Amino acid sequence: MVKRVRSDSGPLSLQKHNHVCVKLALSIFLVGLAVRLLLWDSFSFLSVVESPPVEDAKAESPVLPSSDLQASDSDDFPETRQNQTQISKDACNANGNGHCKCVAAEKCDLFVGEWVPDQSGPVYTNESCRVIEPHQNCMKNGRPDSGYLYWRWSPRDCKLPKFNPKKFLKFMRNKSLAFIGDSISRNQVQSLLCILSKVEPAVEIYHDKEYRSKIWKFRSHNFTLSVIWTPFLVKAAIFEDMNGVTSSEIQLYVDTLDKWTNQYKNFDYVVIGGGKWFLKTAIYHENNTVTGCHYCPGKNLTELGFDYAYRKVLQEVFKFFTNSKHKATVLFRTTTPDHFENGEWFSGGYCNRTVPFKEGQIHMIDVDSIMRGIELEEFEKAASLGSQRVNLQLLDTTLLSLLRPDGHPGPYRKFQPFAKDKNAKVQNDCLHWCLPGPIDSWNDIIMQMLLNA
Repeated sequence: MVKRVRSDSGPLSLQKHNHVCVKLALSIFLVGLAVRLLLWDSFSFLSVVESPPVEDAKAESPVLPSSDLQASDSDDFPETRQNQTQISKDACNANGNGHCKCVAAEKCDLFVGEWVPDQSGPVYTNESCRVIEPHQNCMKNGRPDSGYLYWRWSPRDCKLPKFNPKKFLKFMRNKSLAFIGDSISRNQVQSLLCILSKVEPAVEIYHDKEYRSKIWKFRSHNFTLSVIWTPFLVKAAIFEDMNGVTSSEIQLYVDTLDKWTNQYKNFDYVVIGGGKWFLKTAIYHENNTVTGCHYCPGKNLTELGFDYAYRKVLQEVFKFFTNSKHKATVLFRTTTPDHFENGEWFSGGYCNRTVPFKEGQIHMIDVDSIMRGIELEEFEKAASLGSQRVNLQLLDTTLLSLLRPDGHPGPYRKFQPFAKDKNAKVQNDCLHWCLPGPIDSWNDIIMQMLLNA
C-alpha cells in the first residue's frame, strides 16, 4: 500500500504561514521593546539609588590610605557635621507614602577597639616638627626601631578618621582650647602642635619660668592653645626637680583648687586630667589643717592613702565645673598606665617591647584599677547632676593606652644613651610617649569628640 503524503503547499496554507510570520515578528518586536524599557529603568534606578556617595565609600576603611588623607584635607567643612561616633548614619526607611521615617543610630564606644597596622605612618616626623621636647624625641635620641610608628587606634564599631588639621583649625577659629594637668597633658599638646603645624605653625606667646605652662597662637585662625601644668589640679607645694628627685614631702591641699580656675573663663574647650602624681609621698591638708598622708612612715600621721586624696580632689574639680557660670566643653581624661617591667622608674624598670598588646594579653595593675574606678564613679556622679552650661565628656584613654607598651621613650629619653657604653644602666621612661607615637591617636579621638560636642 502506498501512503499518500499530504501537501500544504496550496494557496490556503501559504496565507496561514504568512499570518504566523507576522505574529511572530510582532511578538519579537514587543518583547524586545519591553526588555529595553526594563533595562533602561533598571540602570536609571541603580544610578540613583545604589551608587554610594564617595565620602561613604572612603569611610568603610578604618585605616585611610594616603590618597584619602590628601582628599580629606579639603577646606570644605559641612554646616551639619556627621557624628563619627555612631555605628552608622541615621537610617531612613521609606513608607507607603514615599516619605522617610528616620531612626537614630546608637552611639558606639570610641575607646573599645584595637591597634591596627597603618602603613601610611604619622602625619609628621621629629624633623618636620620643632616643638617636640627632648625627652619625647625618641628618634633623635637614637631609638633604633620604628615599627611603633605604624599603628593607629581603630574603635570596634566606629570609623575613626585621622586628624584633619585644616578642619580642626577652621572649627577652632576665634576659639580657645586648654590642656590642664600633668606632663601627659603637655605630651599631648606637643602632638597636637606637630599635627597642626602641617597647616600653620603656632607662635608661642607665653611660658612660665620652668617652661611647663605655655600659650600659643595660630594667628591666621585667631585660635589660642594653652597648656597649664598642675599635676594635682589642687594647690600643692612640690619639692622635686625635672628628673623626679625630691628633697621633701609634697604638701597637698586637697580642698583647694589650683590657680587654673582663674583662667577657666577664657576657654571654650578644656581637656583636663592627672592621676600618677597622687602615688607620690604627700602630706594632706584640709581646712588649713594636716589631716593625714600617703606613704609617710615615721611622720606619726594617719595613712589615708592616695585613693582618698584623688577622690577628694576629683569631687572638687567636678563641683567647680558643674557650678561654674561659664559655658564650656570639658573633656576629662582618665589616668595613663605605665609599662615598667622588672622594676619602677627609680629601680631599673624598663619597657623594651616593640609591638602592641592584643585585648586580654595585659591587665591593669591594682593602683591603676583603683584610680580608674574612682574616676568613673566621680565622673558619673557629676554627669548625672547635669548642667546647662558645662558639657562634660569622658576621654577614656586608659585601656587603649594599656595596649601600647611599645610607644614609650624607654632609655631614649636622653640623647644617645648607649653611645659610650652599650651596656650602660640608664633611667627608663615607660610612662610618657614618643613623638610621633601612640598619643597622636588621642588627638584623632579628641577631634571627633569636640566636633560633635
